[in-house]
Amino acid sequence: MKIKKIPSPNYSSRDGHQVDMIVIHAISLPPGEFRTGYVLDLFLNRLNPSAHPYFQEIRDLRVSAHYFIDRGGEVIELVDPDQMAWHAGESSFEGRQGCNLFSIGIELEGTPDQPFTERQYRSLMELCLVLMKRYPLISPERIVRHSDIAPGRKKDPGPLFPWERFKDELKREISKKNFSAAEFKESINPSGSKDKF
Repeated sequence: MKIKKIPSPNYSSRDGHQVDMIVIHAISLPPGEFRTGYVLDLFLNRLNPSAHPYFQEIRDLRVSAHYFIDRGGEVIELVDPDQMAWHAGESSFEGRQGCNLFSIGIELEGTPDQPFTERQYRSLMELCLVLMKRYPLISPERIVRHSDIAPGRKKDPGPLFPWERFKDELKREISKKNFSAAEFKESINPSGSKDKF
């Protein structure tokens, strides 16, 4: 699949931890506004705090994700998934603390209270399938929401993300014989629909 690389300086070593899960997030800057370019500015440590009042609150924030999927479905890699991105914060999964160490973070441009786009959904599906082939310890059950690993603290990607549909479709694609990411992209989204889901 086509992935644009824009390296973020915000990453660390995984210290020998194996990648075995994916965390799905949602982000928009300013909150509720899309296609502003400010999300990438945040991940690249170049956000201008005077550009919006909200940015004063996050001016010292240093965060990143491995991947960012914008509203048009473009996938941007910010941190090599072999490295640790700073996306999960205080978190736990199955009794293990600090999910950054063993997870891949994918940010969808959006908010928990607005629908995402069909192009984002398809890009996310394809990206997860590609990552599962690269990291065999990732199973469908180990693809989770940010709210799953930080309950009460985070609520993204939110109730408007069709989680059950996503998981069911993911499992169907995995079960296909002789599956390839290229075949998946062509078969599942030949029209490049922009429709919301």
